[in-house]
Amino acid sequence: MSMNLELRTLSPEGMRRFQALRADAVSAVTERFFATHGSAYVRFGARGREACREDLAFHLEFLRPVLEFGLPQPMVDYLLWLASVLRARAIPTEHLAQSLDWLGQFFEGRIGGTDGAVVVAALRAARMKFLEAGTAAETPLKAPDPWPQAAAFEAALLAGNQREALAIVSRCIDCAQTLVDVELHVIQPALYQIGAKWQANQVSVAQEHMATAIAQSVMTVGLLQSPAPASIGKSVLLACVEGNSHCVGLRMVADAFQLAGWDVQYLGANVPTAALVEHAAQWKADLVGLSVSFAQQLPAVKAVIAALIERLGDARPAVMIGGLAINRFDRLARMVSADGFSADARASVVEATRIVGSRQSGMP
Repeated sequence: MSMNLELRTLSPEGMRRFQALRADAVSAVTERFFATHGSAYVRFGARGREACREDLAFHLEFLRPVLEFGLPQPMVDYLLWLASVLRARAIPTEHLAQSLDWLGQFFEGRIGGTDGAVVVAALRAARMKFLEAGTAAETPLKAPDPWPQAAAFEAALLAGNQREALAIVSRCIDCAQTLVDVELHVIQPALYQIGAKWQANQVSVAQEHMATAIAQSVMTVGLLQSPAPASIGKSVLLACVEGNSHCVGLRMVADAFQLAGWDVQYLGANVPTAALVEHAAQWKADLVGLSVSFAQQLPAVKAVIAALIERLGDARPAVMIGGLAINRFDRLARMVSADGFSADARASVVEATRIVGSRQSGMP
């Protein structure tokens, strides 16, 4: 089955009913699992039931954009990732496909009709592609080519050695490397590698969080050590959309804009849509950059763009999006009517310059 397979999408009423039934679906399928396979999960105790509920809730989180945009692959990537996490922790994975069947049966019975068939078809497509991929699927995360310093930086992060992590970055900057290059080729590859090690159960959640915190601190110092550029008279407002708590990549984007001479306001993680739109309207930036980690956050992007149009009309800022979800499936950017998208911090500045220049010159 092609990665570019497109499915039928839910009607607005069908989406409303799907959303209203999600909690009931999780409860019903959880109970069915423990009635059928309870003995396989006895060793996990009460936590096993709660983990089952959490996984099923995430299934439906990732199913929603399939139903809204018709592309199953983001959900398949999630299922492959989840299977690898479970295998690394000696947790059975053989029931993942069955969970999709049972969710389909639940929604078919409760929604029915054309919309029920759309939900079932989406779950079946995700199940088929998941099983076809097996365990050898390529990870969707691909970092820029690492420099030799990336391995030492990763070791410093995992050891909690902030002083050494800062020293590595400072030495790079002292050797005339730009902070943007250091972030792309040292910090980002190290963080991706740590994420992969967490997925393989080789580092703890605490270590991963510590690594992220140290990296952000080091980036701040690196920015202060970098030569201040002259202003180019353009402004950008950057935010992770509502529901997106992964902000390190957007911090790198903010640094790249600032070092290119843009006036930058960085709002950080999980910014409520109404607050983001209000701030954009007040500040009157040339560009709004939105970070999207997972496809289920795309409705928030659509909501931001729609609210900006309603509030400001033709005077609204251009909107560019990026993040893991867009890096993997750039077609999603067009589906939410963004003015552009980018794959990394350096590309963001290039694309933003093109978009803003085109709008200021009146070009399409």
